[in-house]
Amino acid sequence: MSGLAGTTRVVRWPAVWLAEILSQADEILVKPFLIGSITELIRTRLADPRTVKRVKVESVASILERESELTIQNWQDLVEDGAEPTCIPLSRADRTGHLPRLLQDLVVRLRLASGSIAPLSIAAHDHGNMRREQGYTVPMVIEESRILQVSIFTTLQRNMCCVEFSKVLMDVVTIADEVDSQLKQAMISYVAPKVIVKPLAFGLVG
Repeated sequence: MSGLAGTTRVVRWPAVWLAEILSQADEILVKPFLIGSITELIRTRLADPRTVKRVKVESVASILERESELTIQNWQDLVEDGAEPTCIPLSRADRTGHLPRLLQDLVVRLRLASGSIAPLSIAAHDHGNMRREQGYTVPMVIEESRILQVSIFTTLQRNMCCVEFSKVLMDVVTIADEVDSQLKQAMISYVAPKVIVKPLAFGLVG
């Protein structure tokens, strides 16, 4: 027996990799096993395709659209967990009413073709006016925006098994840019309530 043939190489995989592999595995074959067992498993799967788990790949935009209610609930939970804006007593509708429109504007932005222009968010403009009237301070509005970004990325993390990985990094950049852009627009209307954002005003996609 040669030295090479008698050597067993142990590969140590990071725990995170192993967890991801195991979460997506249909079957785990532990040594020792027979080749016949593998053959029979393949035949069974081919004979009944329904037994094969197929994960539907979705775009980041589709995931955020589908999980918008979960994202909003997560945002509310984080805000109520000691965040500064809770010092302003509001109903759930008044506190979260702006989020569906902001998230929809984000979805629209994510679906724009590369190099397209991004429309300004009327929802963000209205949100700045509303928070000023409700007695929010500038730091409170900024904190809400930070929590929104955290909630969006938490939603993506929960759906990593079906995300379209070829575009996810660029989409993450777009999300950060759009949330920051919405915050800027909200702040403009907060400090200058008479400024009207026209629907046809555009900015370049990052």
